[in-house]
Amino acid sequence: MLQTFIHYSLHFLAPGLLAYVFFKDCWKRAWLIMIATMLVDLDHLLATPIFDPGRCSIGFHPLHSYYAIAAYFLLLIPVKTRIIAVGLLFHMFTDWQDCMWH
Repeated sequence: MLQTFIHYSLHFLAPGLLAYVFFKDCWKRAWLIMIATMLVDLDHLLATPIFDPGRCSIGFHPLHSYYAIAAYFLLLIPVKTRIIAVGLLFHMFTDWQDCMWH
């Protein structure tokens, strides 16, 4: 239960804090964009079973692969994609810390 609470807090509340700290002038928009990066979890639909509480997403799902994460780091370079990159990378961090529970 604690793991689930921490996981979803990091997915939904922490991006709000990141948005407020790093994108003060447009923090509400930045928060919404970071929440929208949750769409990266659509790659879970390719797995069987779709949800496995014991499976680590990092390195398993295509959009959670190390190649994808490298691409997310590259998205930090252009200013226009920086908010998306922060959202995706924080999402990967959240999923990684979830793996540490196992």
